[in-house]
Parts: sequence; structure tokens; C-alpha cells
Amino acid sequence: MKLAVITHVPHIQSQNQYFAYAPYVREMNIWGKYLDVFIIVAPIIQTEKTAIDIPYSQERIKFIEIQSISLLGLKAVFTAFFLAPKICWQIYKAMRQADHIHLRCPGNIGLLGCLVQILFPGKPKTAKYAGNWDPRAKQPWSYHLQKWILSNTFLTRNMQVLVYGQWEGCTKNIKPFFTATYSEKDKMLMKELDLKGKINFIFVGTLSSSKNPLYAIQLVEALLKKGYDLTLDLYGEGIERSVLVNYIESNGLEKIIVLKGNKNQERVKKAYQSSHFVILPSKSEGWPKAIAEGMFWGCIPIATVVSCVPFMLDYGERGLLLQMNLEQDTQQLETILNNKRAFNSKREKAMEWSQKYTLDVFEDEIRKLLIQ
Repeated sequence: MKLAVITHVPHIQSQNQYFAYAPYVREMNIWGKYLDVFIIVAPIIQTEKTAIDIPYSQERIKFIEIQSISLLGLKAVFTAFFLAPKICWQIYKAMRQADHIHLRCPGNIGLLGCLVQILFPGKPKTAKYAGNWDPRAKQPWSYHLQKWILSNTFLTRNMQVLVYGQWEGCTKNIKPFFTATYSEKDKMLMKELDLKGKINFIFVGTLSSSKNPLYAIQLVEALLKKGYDLTLDLYGEGIERSVLVNYIESNGLEKIIVLKGNKNQERVKKAYQSSHFVILPSKSEGWPKAIAEGMFWGCIPIATVVSCVPFMLDYGERGLLLQMNLEQDTQQLETILNNKRAFNSKREKAMEWSQKYTLDVFEDEIRKLLIQ
């Protein structure tokens, strides 16, 4: 089988291998187990690979390089307008060669893919919508356009659209889905954690305003002022790093809050295993892997009410839903910190739920999509 994946994810070419963002590649490597040829349509960037870039395991790869486009700003839109025809032609040629078409959405390349796939009504197709599918969410017009095309069963035929969460009013081709990081063999008994000693928080994600790491820092700082013995480790890099460094230094938090940078999966896994809470005050999410990963190891998730997060946290039964009000959220956390029974109950429920979504189950679902 030949699968063509159309994605905006930037790739790095090094010594006849293609590297990209690790969580995305790990997922695509599972798809690759059931393929003869992997046709990848994506941008290539000239930079050194980092700790969070890994290679595809599929040996037979046909890579079609395209230019990256943006719709932010008049100049970018003007440039995208002139680049789009060539990119659409490259996408068309890849789709024509493929036995199965796979779109990665939302994204500008995904939008072009949504348009071109209309020309292939007979070919089996899937689309992974990794963003927030909530129809009420405030999102860029291009996201809404992608949702409309993918949901339109006249324009989009023979396709299953994989979305996070269950939403009312969806068309028959919309399939609730999930993602996974750990396998059945990774499962272990919940580690005992004491609330009387140091309490560890972990943040995993891009250091950007959309992920809101500053609020995570401020929440831990508020608890620190109330006398709790805490630490917060932040894993990830991003444009907000200097802002966070300045805040930490200005408020004398260097011994409490540490920016760890990008680390590999094993390092982050060990950090989850020794943490009491995983926190992600994100403004927008699809299926926040950091939250699901932390829950797998018994971390209590602390996250905002976006996308399918309320479902993941069972509306507060297995975690804490942030109100984005520092005083209210501090009180919520204090309630848990002062009640060990409630703390352990939420940990157990979080772990039990997350461990249902293993790589083994995930791979089986992908296999079903490909052999239908």
C-alpha cells in the first residue's frame, strides 16, 4: 500500500533520513508498519535536529518537498496566493500515486489538501484533525473552512475524519479518536507520593503564550506564598523563554522553578513519575498529550476548559479544571493538597482512565482504518 500524508510539519533531512517533531513521527511510524511506500508531502527546513526530532522508521519513503505558507499578514497572504497553485499541483501528484490519502489538519497545507482531495472521491482517505473540533471555539477562518470541507459529505467522500472528543451535530464521517504515548508493557502500579514533603509540579509543552506557562509559574508562586513546599519543572522551548526567565529571576524563584528545555521522551517520563501534578493552562488544545501522559503515571492533571479536556478530566473528578482566576485556582489546589484521600482518589482515577489509551489500542485502531 502507498500512503500519501499531506502535512505542514517541517522536516529536517540528514544523511538520507527525514526527521520531524517526535510525537508526530512516532504516530506516523505506526501507520508506516502497514505500508509499502510512504509518500510524504511536507516542507523541509535547513536547521540542526534537536532532542525532540526523530526519524521515520519506514525505509521506503518518497519525499515531496513543498514550501511552507502563512496566512498571517497581508504580505504572507499575498505570497501564499502565488505559491498555492504549485503546492496544490504537488499535492495532486502525490494523491494520484497513493492508495490511501491522509491529511494532517488544521494547518495551511492541510487546507490545500482538503481542497485537492475533492478531486479523488473514490480513494480511501483519512484526516487527523489534531486541533480543537469544538464548533463553538474561536478559531482562525482557515480552521473553520477546513472543518466545513471535512464535514461536507458531498465534497469530502470516502473519508474518516479523526477528531478529539464527541460533539453534537457531527456528520457521519466524523470519528471520535485519541492518541497515545505508552504501551501496555509500560503500565505499572501507582507510585506512593506524600503531600507532607516537597510537592512537584511539571509543565510539558512549547514555551509560548498559547500554552500559557507563565500562569503555571504564577499558580505555583501563589501556593509558595501560602507556605507550601513546591517545585515546578518546565520542559520545552519557545519564544516566551526570556519572559519566563525574567519573571523567575525578578521574583526570586530560581530555586523553585526550573526551565529544563527540550528533553527526550525517557527523561520526561521519569519526570512525570516523580511529579504530583501536571499543569497545562493552554488557550487551545486538541488532545493535550502532556496531560494524558502525566495521568498515565498518576499525576493529577490541571488544565483549562478547552476542547475535550473536560471529558479527559471527567469534569473535575480525575483532575482540576482551571478557571484562569489565580485566587480561585489556588483555592482549588489547596483543597486537594489538604485532603490526602481526595488527592489519591483523583490520582487513581486519572491513571485508570489514561491507561486505557495505550499504543497497542491505538495501533489496532489505525490498522482498522487502513484495511477497511
